[in-house]
Amino acid sequence: MSFNIAQTLVTVAKENANRTGLIVQSKKGCRRWSFAELLENSAKFANVLTQRGVKKGDRVMLMVKPSMEFVCLTFALFQIGAVVILIDPGMGYRNLLRCIGSVTPSVFIGIRKAHLFKSIFRKTFATIRISLMAGPGFWPFARSLRRLAAKAAGHFDMVESSRDDLAAIIFTTGSTGPPKGVQYTHGIFAAQLQYIRSYYGINSEDIDQPAFPLFALFSTALGACAVIPDMDPSRPAQVDPEKFIRTIQAHNVTYSFGSPAIWNVVSRYCIERGITLGVKKILMAGAPVSGELVARVKKIMAAEGEVFTPYGATESLPIVSITGTEILAETWHQTRKGKGACVGRPLPGIEIRIMEPVDGPVPRIADARFVREGMTGEIIVKGDVVTRAYDNNERETVLAKIKDTGNSFWHRMGDMGYLDEKGRLWFCGRKAHRVLTKQGPLYTICCEAIYNEHPKVLRSALVGIGGVGQQLPVIIVELAEEIADEKAFFDELNQLGRQYSFTAGISRFLIHPAFPVDIRHNAKIFREKLAIWAQEKIGEVG
Repeated sequence: MSFNIAQTLVTVAKENANRTGLIVQSKKGCRRWSFAELLENSAKFANVLTQRGVKKGDRVMLMVKPSMEFVCLTFALFQIGAVVILIDPGMGYRNLLRCIGSVTPSVFIGIRKAHLFKSIFRKTFATIRISLMAGPGFWPFARSLRRLAAKAAGHFDMVESSRDDLAAIIFTTGSTGPPKGVQYTHGIFAAQLQYIRSYYGINSEDIDQPAFPLFALFSTALGACAVIPDMDPSRPAQVDPEKFIRTIQAHNVTYSFGSPAIWNVVSRYCIERGITLGVKKILMAGAPVSGELVARVKKIMAAEGEVFTPYGATESLPIVSITGTEILAETWHQTRKGKGACVGRPLPGIEIRIMEPVDGPVPRIADARFVREGMTGEIIVKGDVVTRAYDNNERETVLAKIKDTGNSFWHRMGDMGYLDEKGRLWFCGRKAHRVLTKQGPLYTICCEAIYNEHPKVLRSALVGIGGVGQQLPVIIVELAEEIADEKAFFDELNQLGRQYSFTAGISRFLIHPAFPVDIRHNAKIFREKLAIWAQEKIGEVG
């Protein structure tokens, strides 16, 4: 039985041939494609790619903006059985070059700007044997896919693919170290689609506005129309709210997935102008979502609308979810007191366990030691959406995976948390971000919540200075408004911390002008960078 994920587009196109499947908004206006047209364009691209020598197993670097070509080329490559490589271009050229070099692509498909990048760093792209131009414009060393596809056949017999065949390599954001390429099989994609369909109730009646390009592929595969907004997906915090809202309203969007950074901007804009959106479901992920943001987003939705905050990682998504209603009614008040962020219950078929943190590999699940209910430890997960390996990175794979019986295994999330008496998972922060003091470990999400209560604190970050086990905890603050007296402000923060046993020992505070954040969601704080900055500042102060 073939598990080729591209079969989903074939099925959807047969059932909803003339329904609009994709809307792309740009400065030039709005373009629409039916599901039948998406399938035809995908087949045309598949035929062109095959004629140019692309075959099953080839690794294809795809550097194309969110567009019809992005969607149809991805499905075309799935049909061929090629492996799609997706990397966030905003991660910086050093990380980008390192990532490209690690996956050794043999085919390159990109827009003109990407070809220019490739020509500058030729050594990194030495494994490329086929180069093709996507989008408008001309490049002297690559044939135009658009021109070639115009003459190609609109039908393609896709190759057979098994559940375990590699379909894509998607890179992590690198928020706690160098970005890693995660291997996605056709079976992983199929399992993700099933969760999105069944848990979130997404179907062919829905219209999605995905702020993260990959989710446009999920929408298409589920038979939902995808509206590509006019925005730079690598800078979600800089979204133009007027443009984002305009497409939601113009196309009657029913659900949307995006970073909390996007919805922070959009919700403020809507509340200031008294705008209510007709969106039924809003999914926010990529970083902890505050109850304050959930409450604000629910105010701009229809009464029957709901907010969801799925939890997972590039290596395993989705695994846990909770509604905004439950957050506001049951968990947010505990989060504000340093209990961590409740991310919800495991989805059906997903197993979550909490083990004592270990810095090195844990070869077998029998080697793990588990903590009691309510105790904080390292989060591990098992399920059919959990990826098996990092690409060409055995060291990180060994560190992240724990073998179970048979062929099953657990993934170490790299997060700290605990399970409560209702079976809900609470996230306390990244394992790498723990501050290990003489008195014991401190967790970022728990400690920062206490200081975030101060009205002049926009957000805070806990970092540790010094050697492991003897670190000095430091709270760095990004201000919501200017302060007149820094010493008085720090005294107020100190008083807040003294109300709780776990923050009572924190006495060093710093103010930072603007926190560095991840490139994918613009919401995860780069605490490693802040720790280096804090070390320098404290060294200056003495």
